Amino acid sequence: MVELYERRMKISEQVAEYKIATGKKVFDKSREDSKLETLSQKASGEFTRHGILELFEQIMAMSRKKQYQLLTEHGICEKEDFESVDDIDFTNARVVFQGVEGAYSQLAMKEYFGDKCDSYNVETWKDAMEDIKNNKADFAVLPIENSSAGIVSENYDLLVEYDNYIVGEQIIKIDHSLLGVPGAGLSDIKTVYSHPQALMQCSEYLENNRQWNKISLKNTAVSAKKVKDDNDISKAAIASHISADIYGLEVLDECIQNNKNNSTRFIIVSGRKICRKDSGRISICFEIPHKSGSLYHMLSHFIYNGVNMTNIQSRPIQGRNWEYRFFIDFEGKFTDDAVQNALRGLKEETIALKILGTY
Repeated sequence: MVELYERRMKISEQVAEYKIATGKKVFDKSREDSKLETLSQKASGEFTRHGILELFEQIMAMSRKKQYQLLTEHGICEKEDFESVDDIDFTNARVVFQGVEGAYSQLAMKEYFGDKCDSYNVETWKDAMEDIKNNKADFAVLPIENSSAGIVSENYDLLVEYDNYIVGEQIIKIDHSLLGVPGAGLSDIKTVYSHPQALMQCSEYLENNRQWNKISLKNTAVSAKKVKDDNDISKAAIASHISADIYGLEVLDECIQNNKNNSTRFIIVSGRKICRKDSGRISICFEIPHKSGSLYHMLSHFIYNGVNMTNIQSRPIQGRNWEYRFFIDFEGKFTDDAVQNALRGLKEETIALKILGTY
């Protein structure tokens, strides 16, 4: 079996040489489907038929991977049209974040750009992406994932909807506090406001106070501002302790999140396809055929090339029930041979692939 497999890979090398010479694509789906159908007809039973299909699908997939590697070895590389720079120039950059003064997005922005960056806020994450699209802002700061509550699904969808690109990331520790108006006590509270993710991150604390009504708002800092504006001792907000200083509220309880090491990852988004030369992570998304084994075949491009995936998520595709778009972060640079091979395979074999950025 080993000898036969090695002979098959040698034939793959010959096929690759032919395709290099003629400019043919490696992946010819209709031809492979035809060959698989012919092979399946030779089976004596249903179980054997499935086994033959799986076996030869794998052989064909490994043959393609060998051919992708040979293309790279011949200097036939995928050129990504990202502008590569030594450092991204933030001089005079205008930065947008969602929420109001004291929002966690603002804290992440200051960590990344510094306290004196030229910034402004908008009501929604979509507004921020629109402002990047329309050149009102140079960069936007968006939360993408929390260590306790998981992904911010809306922002994954916005990365597909807009031709904006990730150029950096900032992780900040998230400590939630319960904030009330001066003079309020825990026994006075009847209603708690916060962003849905913050409510999830503090679910254990809220479970111990079931008598409180929980109301979702667009932002933790917006919640703190509402409590200040309403000036009602029965209302409280879950937000950062910085929001207490900004809005003149009292900290009724602190560090109330389930995970004491709670952190949120924010992405820095730009309308320019730009990256630093020392970028070491790439984010992509893709759609695949809605059939058994499709995801495995796509992930195998990372496995066979030794590329380390650091994150994988899925989101439903609008208008196509039970079909999903996959988002993957992985380590590497566009110039790495392994990355070249993996991306070449994905571009040929996925329905649609988008590079979201490298940073």
